[in-house]
Amino acid sequence: MTDNSALQSSMAFLGRLLLSGIFLTSGFGKLADPSGTIGYIASAGLPLPSAAYVVALVVEIGVGILLVIGYRARWMALVLAAFTLASAVGFHANFADQNQMIHFMKNLAIAGGFLQIAAFGAGAFSLDRRAGRI
Repeated sequence: MTDNSALQSSMAFLGRLLLSGIFLTSGFGKLADPSGTIGYIASAGLPLPSAAYVVALVVEIGVGILLVIGYRARWMALVLAAFTLASAVGFHANFADQNQMIHFMKNLAIAGGFLQIAAFGAGAFSLDRRAGRI
C-alpha cells in the first residue's frame, strides 16, 4: 500500500466514522428515551410513530454500525441517504424558521456524503474490501 493509498483508506474510514457518528449518537439517545422519541415523531404528524421509532433505531444504530465497519457499505450508505432525506422532509421542512432551514441543508449535505460512499465504496479499511466487494 503506497503512502497515498494508505492516506485515502484512512480518510475513507474516518469519513464513514464521522458520518455514522451522528446517527449512532442519535440512535442511542432514542433508545434511552423511547416515549419522548415516539412523542416527538407523533408531534411532527408522521404516521405510525411507534413503527417509525423502531425503523429509526434499526437504521441509526444497525445501519450506522454496518457502515462504520464497511459491511455492504454502498447499500448502507444508500439506506442512510434515503433516511436522512426523509428526516429532512419530515422534521426540518419549515423554511420560515432559519434553524430548521439550516438543519434541512445539513441533512442534504450529509446525504451527499452518503452518496459519495455509495458511488466510490468503503475503501480499503472495510469488511467489503476483505470480502472482495470493492
